[in-house]
Amino acid sequence: MTTTRTLVVPRALARPSRRPAGTRPRGGRAHAVAHLVLGIGAVIMAFPFLWQIIMSLSTNAQVQSVTPVFWPGELQWGNYVEVFQRLPFFSQFGTSVLITVVRTVAQLILCTMAGYAFARLRFRGRGLLLGVVLSILMVPSQVYLLSQYQIVQNLGLLNSVGGLVLPGLFSAFGTFLMRTAFLSMPDELEEAARLDGANTWQIFWRIMLPLATPSMSVLAITTVLWSWNELLWPLVVTSYSSQMPLSAGLATLLSDRTTDYPVAMAASLLAMAPVLIMFIVLQRRVIDGLASSGLK
Repeated sequence: MTTTRTLVVPRALARPSRRPAGTRPRGGRAHAVAHLVLGIGAVIMAFPFLWQIIMSLSTNAQVQSVTPVFWPGELQWGNYVEVFQRLPFFSQFGTSVLITVVRTVAQLILCTMAGYAFARLRFRGRGLLLGVVLSILMVPSQVYLLSQYQIVQNLGLLNSVGGLVLPGLFSAFGTFLMRTAFLSMPDELEEAARLDGANTWQIFWRIMLPLATPSMSVLAITTVLWSWNELLWPLVVTSYSSQMPLSAGLATLLSDRTTDYPVAMAASLLAMAPVLIMFIVLQRRVIDGLASSGLK
């Protein structure tokens, strides 16, 4: 004989709780204020970019007028066409892409290997050599600009892509970043790999390097941005506009006497477009990499 049991649910639990009409969930006002503040901050941060777009579609008289013109009556799309007439845009764009790619690949290889050596290998003079590398971070880059120019000049690399690329093949910041990443990894991984018969190169390539992918992403992002926007060194080492990258080519549009600001703004937007598109496409990876590395 089987018996059945009936589960008695209290009436207070059986009925779903209902919020009185016209009331907001707890913390709703605080969330609204936070979204309002963030919205105002977003508008303030995006306004210079929007103003640049408006200036690129205006006339030079409207840009230089005392009363700001927030929207031109007729959009001047010809400013973008004039950019290609005043600058060898595609040549400079190709130079910028080549410099950025070579520097990024070189820093990923050299800084990663140097960071692993300073973090995991034991050799004589490691502390002294690391101090010398890190001391570069404390010195402004303008201090050793003259010595870099003399080296490039003696090598016969002035007005060439090699002279533009050479100083950026290695960075102290990338070495410090990768050293920090490898120091944060547990020693048990390396010890287990050595017990299995792996040598130093196998440990670096198969175990440590895949774990350092977030930091490598940060290094690649910062190198791309720095190489694409670098201005001083290209202006020093190149004399011909056809051999300049875009960052230096834009500077040639500015003059002491008269400057066509709408054309300069249009050229800046065209130069900014590749990096902006790359950020939009790789936005999640960029944010994850910066968050995992602890960089602001």
